[in-house]
Amino acid sequence: MRTLWIFLLILPRFCLLLTEDGKEAKAAKPKKHNRPKIKEEANVLVLKSSNFARALQENKYLLVKFYIALSGPSQTISEEFSKAAGQLIERSSEIRFGKVDITAEKDLGKEFNIQEFPTLKLFVNGDRKNPIDCKGVRSAPAFITWMNRRIGPSAVLINSTDQAQSFIHSENMAVVGFFKDLLGETAALFYEAAKDVPEIPFGVVGSEDIFANYGVIKNIIAVFKKGKPAYYEISEEDIHSTLDLIRLIRTYNMDLVTEYNLETSVTIFDVPIDNHILLFAAKSSETFSTIYENYESAAVEFRGKIVFVFVDTEETRNGRIFEYFRITEVDVPAIRILNLTSDVKYRMPADDVTFENLRSFCQDYLDGKAKPKLDSEEIPEDWDKGPVKVLVGKNFNKVAFSKSKSTFVMFYAPWSRECNELFPVWEELGRKYDQHENITIAKIDCAANDIQLMVLDRYPYFRLFPAGSETQTIRYTGERTLEAFSEFLEKESKARDEEEKKSRSSTEDLGNEQQEKPQKEEL
Repeated sequence: MRTLWIFLLILPRFCLLLTEDGKEAKAAKPKKHNRPKIKEEANVLVLKSSNFARALQENKYLLVKFYIALSGPSQTISEEFSKAAGQLIERSSEIRFGKVDITAEKDLGKEFNIQEFPTLKLFVNGDRKNPIDCKGVRSAPAFITWMNRRIGPSAVLINSTDQAQSFIHSENMAVVGFFKDLLGETAALFYEAAKDVPEIPFGVVGSEDIFANYGVIKNIIAVFKKGKPAYYEISEEDIHSTLDLIRLIRTYNMDLVTEYNLETSVTIFDVPIDNHILLFAAKSSETFSTIYENYESAAVEFRGKIVFVFVDTEETRNGRIFEYFRITEVDVPAIRILNLTSDVKYRMPADDVTFENLRSFCQDYLDGKAKPKLDSEEIPEDWDKGPVKVLVGKNFNKVAFSKSKSTFVMFYAPWSRECNELFPVWEELGRKYDQHENITIAKIDCAANDIQLMVLDRYPYFRLFPAGSETQTIRYTGERTLEAFSEFLEKESKARDEEEKKSRSSTEDLGNEQQEKPQKEEL
């Protein structure tokens, strides 16, 4: 009773306290906690798996650079990318730039199938499934133009002859579409092409007066270049897709034959044409003018299909390209075709660089009749005696595509400083796995041996060839340390063991089912 009484005495007071606390709780407004901002470096959002979805949600237009810190091309583009990001912020634009370090954020690299570095993708309205690829853009102004053409008109509407004249002479090159129907099919391809060629101004004309002023009577696309009295004409019949048009425009942006040097190398590789033909010759040669004239004539015939490049063999700074194609003084003048997708080289079978020989060689290549030029060093007697096995063209397939052992290969060029600095680490890795029953460590000199393997990396690059596979390769993009290489091999080895266990288990289960089936029938 005493306990019950005490409880009854305390209860009213306890209820009053609850009521007062409740009033205070209702009166007090909850504090709002602002989410921390996503970290920025030089005006660029630092994106990770943990904040990527939020960045897409908060930014209507987000251009993302997927990169590797040690990649030369990634470093080259970094400054211009940041500069463009800063200029857009100053303009209070709704466009933001972000970056993802694939070395640390492997899941994002896998999700978006990143194979080249850097790779740029534009995400619009938070759409994670359908990003737009941004290719061939390197300067800050080009980044801004590319973005503006994506979210607004991609071409300037030209309404008068004076405006046309001013537009045509505004840059070294200008592209103008003359369309009687500005909403027609060809015009639509033109607008799409303009989005992916941000370094060149695009204009569009529908006025009959401007048509007449330039002597145009049908739909055409005109490419104007400063210093040229006439324009290059692209007819509707030449255009079957947006990519066709981009190829032609970028081709006209170059000379018929482009001399290779540090400045032009970027332009050469910007053209979306995988077929490149190279003339190796000395300018001081007595026959040079005749050879070059024949080469230019062939270039006219195959313009838009093959990029024609001239390499001066007297220019010492071209040494690396001589090594890559294995051109010596004895070979000059020499003609080679390179397919950028397959990295396969072709040698012109005829020695004389005549127009007829060039035309025949180019046509055979395009028709698939030309035979690849495959070189290989001789197999060293002690190729398998050291911890790192030495591969050449003649033994590459046998070792790399082994049925019993996975082979981790370093592809190198002897002139590369990065390769030479990495050799001690690779040797150490070889010693670590020298006695391993399932893994081989190997290397191959790509400057001396041709192999038919698609390559998009700079030297050195690395591939793991899983045991038993005749086609599969696994690209390594991690850090170049003993620890990182080892971790990669152990992870892949473990994954392979698990796959084999599952495979054996499935086979055993199937066998048991087949054994049980006749027994049940007997019962």
